[in-house]
Amino acid sequence: MSNSAPQGRSPGKATHGAADNARSYVIGLAFALVLTCASFWASASSLIYGPAVPVLLAVLAIAQMGVHLVFFLHLSSAPDQSNNFLALAFGLFVSALVVFGSLLIMANLNHNMMPMDRLLELQR
Repeated sequence: MSNSAPQGRSPGKATHGAADNARSYVIGLAFALVLTCASFWASASSLIYGPAVPVLLAVLAIAQMGVHLVFFLHLSSAPDQSNNFLALAFGLFVSALVVFGSLLIMANLNHNMMPMDRLLELQR
């Protein structure tokens, strides 16, 4: 049997002591640094197709969030983590609701706004 963490446990939730816990933090830090450097490289590089850069940055950002959730916040699929997972899902739902609701309101205001030339005519 290997020395890996039991199923359902996050890598940061060490069962053997502080050495494993510190090792998981160092691994998480290494992943976070690699993803951060990859994001800066992707934004400055001309090797990547221009319109694909925002998509690549979004993918790297989501991967970065996953690293933080697993290695630093110790979120896992263990049965005792169900409340944390539900809180995260609710937070993501509320955040998405605020962002998409704001975009919807701004699009509606933009659609109903008077054209600039007509607005300038009214000010004369």
